[in-house]
Amino acid sequence: MTSVSTSNGGLLAAVTLGSNSFNLLLAEPVPGSLPRIVAKHKRKVRLAEGMDERGLSAEAQARGLDCLAWFGEILAQAQPAQVAVLATAALRCAANGAAFCDQAKPLLGHAIQVISGEEEAELIYAGMRASTPIQGEALVIDIGGASTELVVGNEAQIHYKHSFDLGCVLYTQGYFSGEINEAAFEAANAAVQARLAEQLSRLQAQRWQHCLGVSGTVRALFELAEAQGRTMDALTLGYLRQVRQSLCQDSEALLAQLDEERRIPFAAGVAILLALFELLEIDALSLAGGALREGVLHQLQSALAFY
Repeated sequence: MTSVSTSNGGLLAAVTLGSNSFNLLLAEPVPGSLPRIVAKHKRKVRLAEGMDERGLSAEAQARGLDCLAWFGEILAQAQPAQVAVLATAALRCAANGAAFCDQAKPLLGHAIQVISGEEEAELIYAGMRASTPIQGEALVIDIGGASTELVVGNEAQIHYKHSFDLGCVLYTQGYFSGEINEAAFEAANAAVQARLAEQLSRLQAQRWQHCLGVSGTVRALFELAEAQGRTMDALTLGYLRQVRQSLCQDSEALLAQLDEERRIPFAAGVAILLALFELLEIDALSLAGGALREGVLHQLQSALAFY
């Protein structure tokens, strides 16, 4: 990234293209502090939905390009001094990902950088640390649409990071496209166990004082608890098991308590999180203040020269 002057009040723009959601943050740089967010834009694109060996589906590509045309209009009007456009798992894995990026560039007005799973994990962790007032060792869980990142570290360094090929959009397609029942949860649980198998001993050897979630699934679970009249500082294994039971008994009634955009990948996200709780013996998980997009803003501001 190039260093630019901010004496004219130039904005920073962080665009993140996830496998489930596309996000655009505009922020003002603040020397010695976090960038001040002035605008947030988000759309549930579900880019990974229908992805197969041929790549992204035509429907998902159309949704994605439509969103990026909208983002392009916003960026053209805002004229930010620094722009970063980062894409994650769906565009990492899709056979036609490069072609999608080529189509998107003139609509967005900026090139898309497809980052690795490790780079994504580092930015997620940086975003959490920059926006969450905690000290000591922390485990961060980010359940995305097509990948899930697990990171352990403290204020000074990351001790463990890995991006797993599992996510709520892919698992919706693979296990929850029909009826939501115990069999679907068991199959998803087995799939998570299989994905974590090679890394499980390393993960279980880690020690952390805090466990934080940064994904839409985690936010949806806190929103659900609030809709049910519960005040929760952290998600627990018992609560996740209650949600699973309710989904299996009457998924329509439970999902009706969520915002419509949260509903499609919710059961798969719960299944993944529940499996992680059980495998890693997590007692409680709190909501982090930020993640990937905040990490991108932090990186952009770190590259600036202030005058």
